[in-house]
Amino acid sequence: MAIEFYAKFESFGELSNFSDHGIEMDGKWYPTVEHYFQAVKFPGDAHAEKIRTAENPMVAKSLGRTRKVQIREDWEEIKVDVMREAVRIKFTTHDELRELLISTGNEELIEAAPSDYFWGSGKTGTGQNWLGRILMEVREELRSQTEDSMGDEHESE
Repeated sequence: MAIEFYAKFESFGELSNFSDHGIEMDGKWYPTVEHYFQAVKFPGDAHAEKIRTAENPMVAKSLGRTRKVQIREDWEEIKVDVMREAVRIKFTTHDELRELLISTGNEELIEAAPSDYFWGSGKTGTGQNWLGRILMEVREELRSQTEDSMGDEHESE
């Protein structure tokens, strides 16, 4: 069985990068993971700040997709790691999200994004589902940390 998610207002929408769960990265607050992810493409540029303060994640995504402003040269090499770190921070910052993610057990997590064959499953389900894969990695990390801390509590009793 798999858990599919996509829109932030649907079941498991909190797993989406568009969910209203901000993160602090590099000393700045980003309203969503999407804001952060798109802004990182333009380090040190005023365009990055415009993305960070965008009205909503859809606007941030649109601003991040422009090629009128030069994106960082190493973007293709680092984008998965950037996403992994942002997702990790999101699910460690918000306790209710950590619990939600852990509650998915061992289910496969699939971003059912019909037009995204890299981060999502795409229209045909043949996409790489990188966001789902990262969420499952982070879930395993969080589960291990929870088990470790529970072990520590029992040792101190």
